[in-house]
Amino acid sequence: MTAVSQPAPAMTVPELSLLRLTAVRGAYLVMAVGLAIVKWPLLPTASTLPLFEGVTLALLVAMSLLALVGVRHPVLMLPVLLFESLWKLIWLGVVALPRAVAGTMDDATTQVAVNCLVVVIVLAAVPWSFAWRRFVREPGDRWH
Repeated sequence: MTAVSQPAPAMTVPELSLLRLTAVRGAYLVMAVGLAIVKWPLLPTASTLPLFEGVTLALLVAMSLLALVGVRHPVLMLPVLLFESLWKLIWLGVVALPRAVAGTMDDATTQVAVNCLVVVIVLAAVPWSFAWRRFVREPGDRWH
């Protein structure tokens, strides 16, 4: 006896407006283009970088490639924008803010903080109520 496989359920049209989808695509584009301009040129010399700078470079180049996919599939790739938002907010909160309050911000930390503040674009574009419903409130994937 053979099992008959059921077709995969069709993706439903997201409950986001065209304006919101355009804003999300714009956030992916800002992220992808910014990282491509700043990080991709460093790839040929990645093997000469200090260990964690090389790790960071690889991670950010991968994020830029995922952001390019997000331009085409903004809802499916929403976790990329959530990750981008979270790591920058965490870094700003646990590294930059304590140093700013203590008056110990050096030029390098200030530069990273300024670069991380571009997250404001992502924060404005992400449909937070939709993300909450989709990734927190809905039941998780189930294996059949």
